[in-house]
Order: sequence, then structure tokens, then C-alpha cells
Amino acid sequence: MSEASLLVAQITDTHLFATPHQRLLGLPTEDSLQTVLQQIQALNPRPDLLLLTGDLSQDASAASYDRLQTLICPLGIPTYWLPGNHDDPQVMAQVLTRSPFFAQKSFHVGGWHFLMLDSTISGCVHGQLSPVTLDWLDWELSQCPHEPAIVALHHPPFPVGAAWMNDIGLRNAAELFAVCDRYSRLKLVLFGHIHQEFTHQRQGVDYLGTPSTCIQFKPHSSNFSLDDEAPGLRLLQLFPDGTWQSEIHRITYAAQPDLAAAGY
Repeated sequence: MSEASLLVAQITDTHLFATPHQRLLGLPTEDSLQTVLQQIQALNPRPDLLLLTGDLSQDASAASYDRLQTLICPLGIPTYWLPGNHDDPQVMAQVLTRSPFFAQKSFHVGGWHFLMLDSTISGCVHGQLSPVTLDWLDWELSQCPHEPAIVALHHPPFPVGAAWMNDIGLRNAAELFAVCDRYSRLKLVLFGHIHQEFTHQRQGVDYLGTPSTCIQFKPHSSNFSLDDEAPGLRLLQLFPDGTWQSEIHRITYAAQPDLAAAGY
């Protein structure tokens, strides 16, 4: 790991199934993830950390999480995860146990404090942070006041400009902001769920949404609509002084989903 900076890859919305050749709206999700991981393997330098920000499975099966673990373990990169609305957090915790997977939701690497939040509600597509989670976040951010912090969750705390998504984001974003606004050491909030790139700044904090490793949602659409953008990931370069750089990497990938699909 470089002393000057920390390289982090965010992977989100992999939507794996119990068996490797199943497709989501026409796209083979395991194959597209493998192509993303090949791109990570080819990076020089390679990431110091992987952050997996939810909807890692489409069917919430133990077999799908075992597939995920089998695909990622050969990279040998420390990997931290949180659930999305398609996931089963309890099954994830039981399966995602092999090194280099780690279950910790608060950890310190490269001069940064990482905090992983569970925004899921069982049986719901939208998200909400529980009072316990918000209190935990507040307490964690009150520690190490001079260390820059980064928070990750699955659901977006802002409307992203696609009307059909307005009801499936984070329902209690104001409560999250009430905590985040108190801490100048918080620099970044990462999320998935929206299957597209998104950036927004609020009170000095940058909120970043990241493309899926499989299907992409068309930005600024009133109704459910798939995009023909390629799958991707986000790379972040984090410096100990709290500054950072980020970019989206798209893969070269021939398979296309069913662009006429009206939902899933």
C-alpha cells in the first residue's frame, strides 16, 4: 500500500444467482462481474481495498454469496461488504467469511475511517436507517476527530433525477444528514442501488453513486428504463489529508441486456 494514498475500488449491484449462467434481464451477471474483476486484476497499482455496496445477490441464496466469494478471493484484496434490498444480511454474514472478506463495519486503513451502514428493510425496495444505526454512526464519527471519514450504504439519500426511483431511495435521509452535518471530518458518502453514476455535494460532503457491474439504469428517465452503457466500477484515491480523487471505469463488454424490459 502506498504511503501517499489509498486506492479503493467500489463494486456494487452484482446481482449474482445461485448458478453461474443465470441472467438478469438478458445479461449474465456472473460473467459481467468476472470481466470487472479482470479489469481490477490488471490495474497497476491494484486497489488496497474493495468495498461491496449491496445487491450482491439477486436471489439472496447462500450459493450466490459463495459464488461471489469464490470470484473475489483470488484477488487477495481486503474486501468489506454491506447488504442491499435484494440481499439477506444474515445469510451474507454466514457465508462471506473466507479471507480476504471481513465483516467489520468500522475500520481504519491508510489514515481514513470507513463506516459501512445497513440501510435495508426486510421485504422493501426502499431503504431506511434505524435509530440504532444512526446512533452508532454518530458515535463512530465522534471518535478520531482529525481522521477523514468515508461512509457507505446501499440506498441513495438524494433523488437522482429518475422519477421512478424517487420512492425507492433512503426514506429518512434528513436523519442521516443531521448526523453527517455535525462532522467536518466526513468527506465522502458512497452508495449503489441506482445502477448509474451520480455526484452531489452537500455541506462539504460529496455523495457518489456508482454503476452496477451488470445492468445499467437509464439516467433521467420517468419510467423504468435500461441504458446501453457498459458495466463498471468506481476507483477512489484517498489521501491522508482528507483530499481525494475518483473516476468511473467502464469495461469493454459485448453482451447487452433486454433494453425493452419494463422492470424486474
